[in-house]
Amino acid sequence: MARAFDELAEDYDDDHHDDVARALLALMPTSAGQDRIADVACGSGAAALAMARTRPSAATPILAVDLSAGMITAGRARAARLGLGHAIDWRVGPAVPLPVADAGLDLIVCASSLHFLGTRALSDWRRALRPGGRVAFTLPAASGFRPSGVFADLVAADLPLPHTAEDARTLATTAGFTDVDARVITVGSRSVALTAATNPAVPVRHA
Repeated sequence: MARAFDELAEDYDDDHHDDVARALLALMPTSAGQDRIADVACGSGAAALAMARTRPSAATPILAVDLSAGMITAGRARAARLGLGHAIDWRVGPAVPLPVADAGLDLIVCASSLHFLGTRALSDWRRALRPGGRVAFTLPAASGFRPSGVFADLVAADLPLPHTAEDARTLATTAGFTDVDARVITVGSRSVALTAATNPAVPVRHA
């Protein structure tokens, strides 16, 4: 996977991913009390950069993690051009598990990447978020998603892509999240499911 995304880094569709990240953050904007933030499988940093633009300069740097060194290099360069080099802690490494302590984060954002990580990421986010912490993620809508080449083989087999907002909501609640808001939007020619949810203060009990 790292090699595939390294090869893509120079020609990455930043405009599309920036649009997706902005739409996701409009669904769940950052707020006071969300100082410890991670952008998971960050690519060239669309979500981290969008969040960094609105945060005070003294805020804790956003953790941006990606398996691809090429993507991290591209993200660092974008941050430097925008004068945001100080605002993001770029790290090359696996997104699962996140390199943080249990309950160590207030907010996790994952834009355009969860379909490569699978359900294990959802479980790790429950671990990494504090009780009451928030998560926001996107998935391509099943109806229009047609991966090709090596990327078709990299899509996680254990995570069903949503057809509807209700499907996205069910995915989050099944993983144990609460207060779920989900919707499907069109970004360019692609349909994308956006989901925001809360890590409950107490374990969710399923009948």
